[in-house]
Amino acid sequence: MTDCDTWKIGSAAEAARVRAWLARLTVDADVPVVERTRFLTSLTAQLRRSLSAGDAEIVVAAPQADGRLRITVRPYDGTPWRHTLTCRAPLPRPWTAPADLDAAELAHALLAQDEDTAALLAQLDEAENQVRFHREELHQTNQGVLALHAELEAAAQTQRALLEAEQAARADAENARRLLTFQAGASAAVTASLDHAAILQRLPDLLIPDFAEKADIWLFDEDEASSPGDHPAAAVAAARSGRPQHAALHPLGLPGVDDLPPSVLSPERPLLCIPLTAPRLLGVLTLTPPGPRFDPDAAVMLIDLAGRWAVALDHARSYEQHRDVAEALQQAQLTELPAAEGLRLAARYLPATRGLNIGGDWYDAFVQPDGSVLTVIGDVTGHGLNAAVLMGQLRTALRAYAAEDDSPARILTRLHRMLIHQQPALYATAVVARFRPGDPTLVWAAAGHPPALVRTPDGTVEVLDTKPGIMLGVPLPYTYEDHTLQLPTGSTVVLYTDGLVERRALGIEPGIERLADALGALSPADLEDLDACAEAVLKPLLHDSERDDDICLMLCRTLPVPDVGAPQGDTVKATSGEGPVREHL
Repeated sequence: MTDCDTWKIGSAAEAARVRAWLARLTVDADVPVVERTRFLTSLTAQLRRSLSAGDAEIVVAAPQADGRLRITVRPYDGTPWRHTLTCRAPLPRPWTAPADLDAAELAHALLAQDEDTAALLAQLDEAENQVRFHREELHQTNQGVLALHAELEAAAQTQRALLEAEQAARADAENARRLLTFQAGASAAVTASLDHAAILQRLPDLLIPDFAEKADIWLFDEDEASSPGDHPAAAVAAARSGRPQHAALHPLGLPGVDDLPPSVLSPERPLLCIPLTAPRLLGVLTLTPPGPRFDPDAAVMLIDLAGRWAVALDHARSYEQHRDVAEALQQAQLTELPAAEGLRLAARYLPATRGLNIGGDWYDAFVQPDGSVLTVIGDVTGHGLNAAVLMGQLRTALRAYAAEDDSPARILTRLHRMLIHQQPALYATAVVARFRPGDPTLVWAAAGHPPALVRTPDGTVEVLDTKPGIMLGVPLPYTYEDHTLQLPTGSTVVLYTDGLVERRALGIEPGIERLADALGALSPADLEDLDACAEAVLKPLLHDSERDDDICLMLCRTLPVPDVGAPQGDTVKATSGEGPVREHL
C-alpha cells in the first residue's frame, strides 16, 4: 500500500463502510474522543453532501513523522474537504480496506460509535457540572462582589459625609476664628480711644464692607432734632424695647432678636437694628447686610460688638465730661499774671491731649507787700477733678503762708508740714522763686521739682540743678533750703512742669537739654515779646508727640527798674494784664 490510499464512494453503503473503517482507524490511532467525534460528525456531513451531488473519493495519507493523519474528501464536482487528526499511537501497516469489513465488523464499528457518543456525553455532563459549579461560584462571587461594592459604596458615602462634615466644621471654625479676630481687633480699636467723635467715625469704617453695606448710628442725646418718624420702624422698636430687631422677608431666628416684617424705608434690604446700651440706652445702630441677608454667626458677633461699642461711647462721654469740668476748674484757678516793676511775666497752661491727665499742674505769681514778686509752679500727684480741687487747696495754703513770710524755703517747709498733717495721701512738687525790684539776687527753693533754667543777656543758658528737696507731703520731717543766684538785668528764668520735658521712652534729661537749646536759640529781639517767646519755646518740645500730661510753663524776665520809685505807702496789685494799679496802704 502506498503512503496515500484512495477509495471511491458511489453509494451510501460505501460511505457507511468508509466512515466505520475511519472510526476504527481513529480509535487505533488513539485520537482523543472529542476530536474523533468532531471529525466523524464533520466527515458524515461531508459524505452526505458529496453523495447528493454525485460520486466522490476519499484519500487517507499515512501518518508522517509528525504523527498526524490527513484525510481528504474529493467530490467529483466541488471543493475538496480536508481534515487532519493527531495520532497518539502508531498505526499498523498495511491496514485493511473499507470494502473488507464484514457485517460483524461494521456492526461493531457502529456500536463503538455509540460508545464514543456516550463518552462524549459523559464529558459534556462533567463539563456541565463544572460549568454549573463555576456558575454557582461565579454567582456567589458576584454576590460577594456586589456586597463588597455595596459596602465600599456605603464606606465611600460615609467617607464623603465625614469629609463634608470635616470641611463644614473647618469652615465654621475658620468663620468663628475670623469673627473672633475681627471682634477683638474692633473692640481694641474702639475701646482704646476716649474720643467720642473718633469712636463714632471709626464704627462704619470697621464694619463696611465686610460685615455691612451701610451703617447708621442714631444717638438720642446728639440727634435731638430728629423724630422717630425719621428712622426705620425696626430702629424705633429697638429704642423702645431695648432688644435687637431684624426686619426682613426671612426671619433670622436668633434668640433675643425680634423678627419683624420688611421695613417700609428699606423693603428690599434686611435691617438689623441693635440698641446701644451701656447700661443706659444711648441710641440704636442700624445695619444692612453686605449680601442678600445677615449671616447668623456674624449677627451674633455684631450684637455683642455693639454692646462693647456702647460701653466705649459711654466711657468716652464720661471722660469728656470729667475732662471738661477739670479743665474748666483748672483754668478758673490759674492766676492772671501781675504787672510788677523790674519784672515781666508770661505763662502757658496746656491740658493733656490724651487721657484724663488734667488738673495736677499749676502756676501762680503774686506781689508781696514789700513789692517783691513770688512765682510758683507745681505739680500735684494724680489727675482729674480731684487733683484740680487739691491743687486749688494747695495754691490757697501757699498764698496764706507767703503772706507771713517771703522766704521760699520756709513757705515750702510749712506747706510740707500741712500736707503731712491734713492730706497724708497727697504729694506734690513745686518751685518757689522770689524777685525783688532793683535787687539782682534770685532766691528760690525746690521740692522734688525739675530744675529751673536761666538765660543770661549774652545767650548763655544755665540749669539750676542744685539738688532739690523731697516732694511735698512725703511723710518725713524735712526743712527746705533757700538758694540764691545773681541775675544780670535782662536775664530770663524759665519754670516748668515735667510734662514739658519728660517722655516715657527717653526720660527727663534729654527733654531738659532740648528746652535749654530752645531757650538759647532765642535772640534778644525775640525776648522783647515774652508771650511770643513762650510759644517759641513750646513748639520744638511738643511738635513730635501727643501730650500725656498737662503742662505749665512760666517765663520771668528781669528789667531795669526806674530811678523814680513808687510813692511812699503804695504797693503793686495784680491785675488782668492792663498794667499795675497803685493802692494806698
